[in-house]
This record gives sequence, structure tokens and C-alpha cells, in this order.
Amino acid sequence: MSVFSRSEADDVARGARAVIACPDDGRSPRSAEAREEEARGLALAIHIETVETRTFRIRQAKPATLFGSGQVEEIAAIVAAHEAELVIVDGGLSPIQQRNLEKGTGAKVIDRTGLILEIFGERAATAEGRLQVELAHLDYQAGRLVRSWTHLERQRGGFGFLGGPGETQIEADRRLIRNRMAKIRRELEEVTRTRGLHRARRQRAPWPVVALVGYTNAGKSTLFNRMTGAEVMAKDLLFATLDPTMRQANLPGGGKTILSDTVGFVSDLPTQLVAAFRATLEEVISADLIVHVRDMAHPDCEAQADDVIHVLEEIGARGDEGAPLIEIWNKADLLDDEARARLEAEAARRDDVAVISALSGTGLEAAAQLMARHLGRMHRLRDVRVSMADGASLAWLHSHGDVEQEVADGEEMVISVRLSDADWARFQARG
Repeated sequence: MSVFSRSEADDVARGARAVIACPDDGRSPRSAEAREEEARGLALAIHIETVETRTFRIRQAKPATLFGSGQVEEIAAIVAAHEAELVIVDGGLSPIQQRNLEKGTGAKVIDRTGLILEIFGERAATAEGRLQVELAHLDYQAGRLVRSWTHLERQRGGFGFLGGPGETQIEADRRLIRNRMAKIRRELEEVTRTRGLHRARRQRAPWPVVALVGYTNAGKSTLFNRMTGAEVMAKDLLFATLDPTMRQANLPGGGKTILSDTVGFVSDLPTQLVAAFRATLEEVISADLIVHVRDMAHPDCEAQADDVIHVLEEIGARGDEGAPLIEIWNKADLLDDEARARLEAEAARRDDVAVISALSGTGLEAAAQLMARHLGRMHRLRDVRVSMADGASLAWLHSHGDVEQEVADGEEMVISVRLSDADWARFQARG
């Protein structure tokens, strides 16, 4: 149970009218239009109505308010004109900046990190997911206990930041937060150990693990459903998938794999979330193959790809120790004929890319073949001695490897078989 239980304070913002203010310091690789569109998508994901979105050029961030005084007045005027209850700043705010902006605009203020954490808090479906999100919430919330809305002063806030505790509770709440965070970390350590046991059991399972990663709303869940016959929620909505799902999928040539659908990444993903979801993201680290699903119809697809690679590097899923990575270029059906032809020509020059439309099913066979081919490349020739009486082991090697030669040697069979490192570990772990 959260330190801060849900209350009517949360309902003040859910369904509220919001003004989105996007600070632009000129360093983002994305266009202002794309950033505004993503910010509106984040707001929609938490059921907030956006009444106006405005980008403000920030030459030098103001320590007190981030925005200049004239810009704060402009935001306040927009809030008043639309009778908005909420200002969403599509960037990071210090506690002081957040408090001063609330005073300057007369509205509740939430920054990008707080908004993303609110979305995750609403979407978490498993006990582990809820613990991870709560830990991230509390870590972020610890420095943001002062609120300016007097009608919320005696309320204990919500799960996150759309409410707020009263000032008389600040020290007590800080102590409760520290204690609760310590308890959650202990519980998550136990979850991590349990997940490790499950992972060890999967290592003894006959099939490799393929992890789907990508920017949020890139189409991972639609592809997952297509390949596995599952019914994971797949909507045109940011962060539609939060808790990881694993299902069996068939690959060309009779091979099988365990496909893992993971949470979507986003630019400026809160560090609290990366840390809190490390146990979940370990599914990516331990995968045999990482499949990066990309929305090639999005105007900022290159910047999105950079964000995904950055998070993979941050969790240790890239580099010499990381699994091989291939790309699935999705949403080709949304491109015009000329753009699609260019995309397919570029993909044809590479051996790690497949072009698909997960929605229509076009290209799925090519994507499955690409996965099978790259999993097969990890196979090495090994000589295995198996007792002729051990029919189960003989059948396993024939089922999961490419047997090149079998030679009888007394009561044993010497089998030359191509197996991946992962499959070799699985065979040795069968016991």
C-alpha cells in the first residue's frame, strides 16, 4: 500500500483542462511540432484535455521559474483565458521552479517526469510493476512536498503529484517516504531473486528468448500479438504496455522462441524509472536476441532510435556483453509509395533489418526469418557424447540443433551438432 493513498485530489487533474508549455533551448534534435505532439500524447494517456500547446524559446534558464518573467505572464494569461486547472511543462523542473510557476500561473504545475510517472502509476498491472512505479514516484516526490494549493493542504496527496500534502505533514511524510522506499527496495530484491530463478528455469527450457524493444507506440505489442496469437493491449496510445509479457512464437524452419514484449521507451525517460524498472529490463539484458521495433512513419524516427539505444546502453544491454540487435522497420503502410520504396531499398542493403506493417501483417514472414537467421548465426559446432539409452537427450539435440554427424562409440553416441551458446547452456542445465 502506498504511503499516499488515492484521494479526490487526483481527480482534480485527471480530466482537467491543461496548458502545455514546451521550453526550447535549441539543443533538441526534434522539431518543436514533434515535441508538442508527443507532449499532447502524454497528457492524453493520463486523460488530460489539452486546451493549448505553446513552445517558448529559452535562451538561459531562470533558476526561479525556468521561463522568463514575460513568458510566465504569457502562460498565466493562457491559463486564465481557457480557465485551465493544470500547466504541464514538457521538461524538468526543480521543486523551487515548480512552486514558483504555480504561484505565477495560479494553476497546478507538473513537469514531464512527474507526468510520465503518473502514467506509469496508472498503467502498472502487476504487483512488481506497482512496486517499481511507487519506488520511482517516492524517489521523485521526496523533494516536492511543498505545494501552493491551499485547498489541498490537509490532504495526503495522491499516489503521485496531482495532489499534494499539507506543509504541516512535510517532515513526517519525508520520514514515511524514506521508510517506505527502503521496504519497497527489499521487496524488489526478493522479486529480482524470484525472477532470476524463473530465468534459470527458462535457460533449461528449449527455446531462446527474443526481447522486443522500441520507442513507445512503435508497434511492439501489435507485432507481439501477430507473432504469438496473444492479446496484449495494443492501442495508438503512449505507454499502452507497461508490464512485460512473454509468449511462445514459431519461427521459420520449425524453430520456436520465447518472445518478450517490454515497456516502450521515450525521450528524457526519468532516471527514477530506469532505476526502478531495472529488474524488469533485465529481461532485455538476458535475452538471446534484441529486436528494435521502429516507427518509420514518425518524423523523428532517427531521434527516437537514438533514445532507445541510449536506454539500452544505460541498462547494460549493449556492448560486448549485450545480445545481438536487429531492427524491424514498422508502419511501412503509412508511407507513400516513393518513401516506402526508398525504405525497402535501404533495408535491402543491410542484413539486420526487415520492413513490415504489424497492423496489416505485411512483411511478418520476413521479420520471423530475420530473427531465425540471427539466432542461427550464434550456433557453433560442438561434439557431444550421449548415452544411447538417453533417448530424451538425443531427441533434444535433434530438435534444437543442426546435427551434422552421428558416430557410435560403444554404448555412447558422439554427435556433432550446431548449437547457440544459450542452447548449449540449456542442454547442459537439463540435468
